[in-house]
Amino acid sequence: MAESSSSAAGPSQPAAPPKPGNPAFRMMGMPNFRFRLPSRNWMIFFTITGSFAGTLMYDRREKRRAQQKWCELVAHLAKEPLPVEQMRRKLTVYLAAPPGDGLRIARDHFKEYVKPVLVAAALDYTVVEGRREGDVRASTAKNIRKLRRKNGESSSVVEEVGAEQVVAETRKNIGIEDEPGPKGDLVIGRHTWKEYVRGLHEGWLGPLDPLPSPTAPEEVPTPDAYALEGADGTSADSEPPTTEQEKPDTEKEEKPSKAAGPTAAYISPADYSTASLPPTLPQSFDSSIPVPFPHILGFLNTPKRMYRYLTQRYLAEDVGREVAGIVLATSARPYHDDASNADSSWSDSASIDPTSSSDSNNQNSSTFTDLAPRTAEQQTTLEAAEKEWHKSVHKESSFEQSEREWLDDVVLDPRIASRMQRAVLSVDDEARSRRIASREEYILGEERPVPVPFWQRMWIKYGYGEDEETLRRKPIWGKIDGEDV
Repeated sequence: MAESSSSAAGPSQPAAPPKPGNPAFRMMGMPNFRFRLPSRNWMIFFTITGSFAGTLMYDRREKRRAQQKWCELVAHLAKEPLPVEQMRRKLTVYLAAPPGDGLRIARDHFKEYVKPVLVAAALDYTVVEGRREGDVRASTAKNIRKLRRKNGESSSVVEEVGAEQVVAETRKNIGIEDEPGPKGDLVIGRHTWKEYVRGLHEGWLGPLDPLPSPTAPEEVPTPDAYALEGADGTSADSEPPTTEQEKPDTEKEEKPSKAAGPTAAYISPADYSTASLPPTLPQSFDSSIPVPFPHILGFLNTPKRMYRYLTQRYLAEDVGREVAGIVLATSARPYHDDASNADSSWSDSASIDPTSSSDSNNQNSSTFTDLAPRTAEQQTTLEAAEKEWHKSVHKESSFEQSEREWLDDVVLDPRIASRMQRAVLSVDDEARSRRIASREEYILGEERPVPVPFWQRMWIKYGYGEDEETLRRKPIWGKIDGEDV
């Protein structure tokens, strides 16, 4: 039986000999590479890393395309000739450190999303920065008060002559003027926007002179002090009490220095309705635009932060559209009184009725009341960003401050809110941006250049090649007499 079973199984097959290796690899001393599929763990690793890298590369490519689209939309402004006696049109950029973080994050956001569009249009800009809560509000109100004094309003404040005043006076004497055209304010972030609106009201409705500081209460002597004094009024103690000035310096240094806060507000939001309008108040303000600045902290918010890191193309599209609107300055509309109409499209630029503004100057200021709470567009714009602020914002600050611009609701006065305008893209500019995105159109007045192959771009960027534009500008030297070429 054993023989029959063994014969049925048959003789065992010998193992196949290994395939000979590549002779070229063998002569170089390299091992015999066997190409095979990776294991399960390596497949998981390559899938995750490859998906992340592919998503990141796609997002950055689309982000560059979105920024290039808005830069090409405004690039024709940089090629317009400007007379030698005129200065370039200037915008004002307001940015502040986000709640719970430093100013560097806000600067990086400005350089990455806002500055490329401004540089493409060759526009000048002034940056107003705030390192802590209240700085932007104080700077905005201070600049408005300077403008009111410059326009002829009387004030007892003597302004210090700084470098900006000297430069402005020198340009005026030479005959240099600003380029005619609309200016504007570009506000980055919800927290900066609330301070900007607060400073706008304070500058136009507040007084020009600072409020008098409260006097310190007089010291009332204690009963112990009366007991220690003699009949002649002198102290019974032979040693005179040491004053604050006679204390040693070591005791003064031991006291912790309190961080000085921003300049106190000249007017409270509760006093807006009773404040009178200044005679130099314009019929309408320069256009402004709030720019989104999403910023979230915390380890538990890592999934949301990762998603935003991989979808920066959407932020570049939104910010580029807002910045292009204020750079072109072809259309503007007043802010909506009702937040439900904030997303409605406005085809033509709407100007504010000067008749109603002039009539409001003659009426009694007490007849004005604040707008309905949280119904105006200025109050609700970028409001979703407040939910992501760090919890440290709700703690008490190191300096005494009765008002918190970041936490308090935005209070508007109808006389100031009706004069605010928001810059928007016109219908023609929107259509042209879509044609630029589909590569049907290029910079206004120019033709799109021929695309350069990938290998040539890499050779120009990392090798020794030069593009055609550089070669065209390169001077060609002819044969010089007496020298061999």
